[in-house]
Amino acid sequence: MPPVAAALVFVAGLIDIVSAVTPGWRSRLDLIRQILPGSISRQAAAFTVVVGLLLLLLARGLRRRKRRAWHGVVALLTASVVLHVVKGLDYEEAAASAVLVGGLLLARGQFQAKGDPSTRWRALRVGTTLAAASVTIGMLLLQVGGGRLLGPHPLSVQFAHVVDGLVGIHGPLRFSSERVSDLVTRTLLSMGLLTISAVVYLVLRPPRPRPKLSDDDIAGMRALLACHGDADSLGYFALRADKTVVWSATRKACVPYRVVSGVMLASGDPLGDNEAWPGAIREFLRIAAEHAWIPAVIGCSETGGKAWERAGLSVLEFGDEAVIDVAAFTLDGRDMRNVRQAVGRVERAGYTCRALRMRDLPAEERARLRAQAEAWRGTETERGFSMALGRIGAPADGDCVVLMAFDRGGDDSAGGEGGCEPRLRALLHFVPWGHRGLSLDLMVRDRTADNGLNDFLIVSAVRAAAGLGVERLSLNFAFFRAALERGQRLGAGPVTRCFRSLLVFLSRWFQIDSLYRFNAKFRPAWSPRYVCFPANRNLPRIALAMLEAEAFLNWPRLGARPAAHRLRRLVRPASACPRR
Repeated sequence: MPPVAAALVFVAGLIDIVSAVTPGWRSRLDLIRQILPGSISRQAAAFTVVVGLLLLLLARGLRRRKRRAWHGVVALLTASVVLHVVKGLDYEEAAASAVLVGGLLLARGQFQAKGDPSTRWRALRVGTTLAAASVTIGMLLLQVGGGRLLGPHPLSVQFAHVVDGLVGIHGPLRFSSERVSDLVTRTLLSMGLLTISAVVYLVLRPPRPRPKLSDDDIAGMRALLACHGDADSLGYFALRADKTVVWSATRKACVPYRVVSGVMLASGDPLGDNEAWPGAIREFLRIAAEHAWIPAVIGCSETGGKAWERAGLSVLEFGDEAVIDVAAFTLDGRDMRNVRQAVGRVERAGYTCRALRMRDLPAEERARLRAQAEAWRGTETERGFSMALGRIGAPADGDCVVLMAFDRGGDDSAGGEGGCEPRLRALLHFVPWGHRGLSLDLMVRDRTADNGLNDFLIVSAVRAAAGLGVERLSLNFAFFRAALERGQRLGAGPVTRCFRSLLVFLSRWFQIDSLYRFNAKFRPAWSPRYVCFPANRNLPRIALAMLEAEAFLNWPRLGARPAAHRLRRLVRPASACPRR
């Protein structure tokens, strides 16, 4: 019912706008003027445009079963019934609105979802949307009544007339018909007042900030990681600052998540005792249903996938995690020739490596590392989600490990003073994977450094693992690795080859094939990872939310940068990036 109701409300909004800007039946207009003054009829037409605009905006919330949207739509449709009658005895539109109100009242039980948490930034978004819609409708009004404009009217003059009308100023255009002039003036003023009122209301009302991790949440999650952190290589990434967490009733397990475009997106396995996972999962699904969010999980293991499947979600394999067994790793053999040659070439060029726990670095050096990583990354903030921590050098992350590659010497780009000191040219940042493992978080380098430097650092991490008490390393995540591997085998079918070709094509933007080939060089063990979702129809929306959360897709935002630059950065380039 909610999707059908939303579509009908959207159509009703369009009908309201069209019926208000098009001429009515002359016989009906003559009849209504005998009952009401013409100014009231024209004002009702102006209000009908505003009601139609609001119905268009509320249709999306109605589709998501939001209770507030239902209240607003019912009130607006009821007003629409009266306005259609007053503005020109439009019985057909009034009857359609009345029928729709009746249907919504009968189905009111299906619209119980709570509103999304929001901040005052919503006022800016709503104001921008309403202003753009108001200008669009104003231009439409002028085009409909264009035949009654006096003199030439280029688009620039029409635009100026619309903008002036939104703030109550009669613009430069003149009309031969008083009715059209009055309708345009009243409609523009009504929409301007609506925009201003909505923005003022949203700015002045008490904000409800989106939830983040509290100190108690962080302490509880770190305690769970200390006891159960060996189970999942992605566990430490639950401590990202932009996540919130759902706890089981016993607080022995939790599910970290983030809401992205109406999708309640969790990452990795639940933290904590496996026996307490069902309680945390049930609470996660309850909150999703309460707010009409789509529950989804990205990057869970096979054990986690089975737990989510028992809770009612579908499970789909979508990639593999590369894991190196430190004791079994070797550079010998034909398969490792490329890595061996790259490491040898970098070592002959004079590069050296340091591997340290973050707690062993002075605070000043941690700050220099953080600044250097930001400089190499570029102007865009690295977001990540499921497999990136989003910070480096924080005091609470003392167990993290950093590997730094230095060249022979030169200006110390890491902040050194002398011209002969070694320069920092690349770094890897690992987070703890329980007590005996590390999980790759960040891989950045100077773009002018020698090729093979990342290979050198990963091999150096394996060599330093014993001294750090580490037995396994989790490297980059390879999306659709199995499909890429099967597609290049002898005898692969046409569908498999076609899918592989598509993945290779998408790798121009999303690093799918390049990350797989980079991982495969080290001959790792592959650990499957899964995505969990309610139904197949939700997959497109979940895929977009995943791309947005992982920062592969960045929507243009209002800010100081030129709009053209933000549009060029819509899809993140395959440059220095977090682990996966």
